[in-house]
Amino acid sequence: MESLSPTELIAVVNQTLEYSYGDVVVVGEVASFKVNQGKWVFFDLKDAESSIGCFMPVWELRMPIEDGMRVMAKGAPKLTKWGKFSFTVTAVQPVGEGNLKKAYEMLKQKLVAEGLFDPAKKRKIPKGLASIGVISSTAAAGYADFVKIFNARWGGTKLQVAHTQVQGLDAPNQIIRALNYFNEHGEVQAIAIIRGGGSADDLACFNDEQLARTIAASKIPVITGIGHEVDESLADLAADVRASTPSNAAELLTDDKKMEKARMRGELAKIGQNLVRVVDGLREQNQAGVKKTAASMFSRYIDPILSGNKNKLRECWQKLNDLCQKDAILLKQKMKTLEALDPEKVLRRGYAILSGKISPGNVVKITTFKQEIKAIVKEANERS
Repeated sequence: MESLSPTELIAVVNQTLEYSYGDVVVVGEVASFKVNQGKWVFFDLKDAESSIGCFMPVWELRMPIEDGMRVMAKGAPKLTKWGKFSFTVTAVQPVGEGNLKKAYEMLKQKLVAEGLFDPAKKRKIPKGLASIGVISSTAAAGYADFVKIFNARWGGTKLQVAHTQVQGLDAPNQIIRALNYFNEHGEVQAIAIIRGGGSADDLACFNDEQLARTIAASKIPVITGIGHEVDESLADLAADVRASTPSNAAELLTDDKKMEKARMRGELAKIGQNLVRVVDGLREQNQAGVKKTAASMFSRYIDPILSGNKNKLRECWQKLNDLCQKDAILLKQKMKTLEALDPEKVLRRGYAILSGKISPGNVVKITTFKQEIKAIVKEANERS
């Protein structure tokens, strides 16, 4: 039998443990919790019969824990170089509503004191978004609700979706990576973090300290639609806008199609009324006058609306412009007709105007281009 040194034995055992188990999730009660030199966290996880020693870097501890809390810890079993068994933890999260609430309040108090949730830092979600980044599980019901409402509203906005877990120990890091991706590429004007309802354990990942800090530091405005209206997470507090549900997030990010159509109809009706009044007042003017005044009315009444709705009203303006052109052509035709009937032009062509009662013995007036003649009617007969 081949002999091994202690170092070699520990290496073989750790290799076997890594191959056999990899990462494991252990649920137990915290005991002997302590932080050493501000860098390392040590605690035991125990149940009624056994206890294992746990170790993790302090920066990996992103939700506060303390003795007596029931937690689930993700990590890898190892032998230390001193031959002692240790569970090296990479993520830990309280389990159970009471423990989660206690951890939440402890961390919330810390972040509030730092000013992380200061209302003065909040930004509004811009209007008329061209592209929105969505962070969610695409298999979740909350995501389906968001997309349904989003598609039923104004439309025309592109969704870039980052599929992540939205519960469990791995969810915070995945959501953080998605946030960093959208911020680094800068192709979206807002980021939505979406998750439907669930238990306190299901939503616990949104109380992760590093996730809250990443949301607060985002260069792009963030809106959260997590759980139901009564649910509150640190992610909600860190976001620029908190929606009560995923569906509400979709409503806050888009315009209502029906309301916008009604508003547009009202605006166009006002524009039409103003243009009708102007055109009616220009019936005796030339085409150039119509165009000049129509342009003035466009600048006065339509420009302020176009400043915020250029894409939506461009087609409407084109139709109004076509109507003005048709009106101008019709006006020009009528002016030519009136010009042809001008009495002065008729007299210039050699005709005369006869006025007065035409019957024998009466005096009538005959008007030519250069003269006015009075004459007595001697005879008047009907034409055959």
